[in-house]
Formats: sequence, C-alpha cells, structure tokens
Amino acid sequence: MTEHVVPVRVYLTVFALLLTLTAVTTAVAFVDLGRLNVIIMLTIAVTKATLVVLYFMHVRYGERLTQIAIGAAVAFLLVLIGLTLSDTLVRRPDRVASGGMSPPRAAAGEARAAD
Repeated sequence: MTEHVVPVRVYLTVFALLLTLTAVTTAVAFVDLGRLNVIIMLTIAVTKATLVVLYFMHVRYGERLTQIAIGAAVAFLLVLIGLTLSDTLVRRPDRVASGGMSPPRAAAGEARAAD
C-alpha cells in the first residue's frame, strides 16, 4: 500500500480555516439571532469536523471502504441531529423556560376552597 504524501501547505491552510471558523463561532455567539444561532453554530461545527476528518484523519486520501464507513456514520449523525432539531424547534418559548412543563392549574373547586 502506498502512502499519499500531503504537502505541509495543505495542513497549514486547513489549520488557518479551522482558526477562522473558531473565530466566526465566537463572534456569532455574541450576536442574538434567535433560533438561527443554533443552525449557524451546527453548520460551523459540521464544517470544522469535516475538515478534521478529511485532512487530519486522512480520509480524503484513504481507501474507498473507509470513505463509505465515514459516510454512513455522517448520515446517521444527520438523522440524529434532525430528530433533535425537530423536537427542539417546535417547542413554545413559554414552555421551554419552565423546563417544558406548564404549571398545574387549580381546579375550580380547589380555588374556592382556598378562599
């Protein structure tokens, strides 16, 4: 098996991109974009993870079976993130603040008994 030699310039470029994306993540954290913050942060995180896997874990130049295994893992991860976001993004803000539980209402008879 022959080893693919990656030039140092590629590693430095990927490193610079990772630093830039980290700075963008930090900058976005200080801006209130509502629910869009989560989507932007996840997009940046996925981009950074992809760069690390492709270049620093040598998947870009690896065997085809390794690439298929990584692709299946990423597909599974996207399903999990999609299921999580489908639950998180449909919650009402007033219920999220109370931990997802609405305060119990007193029955009409109980309210009169307290008077």
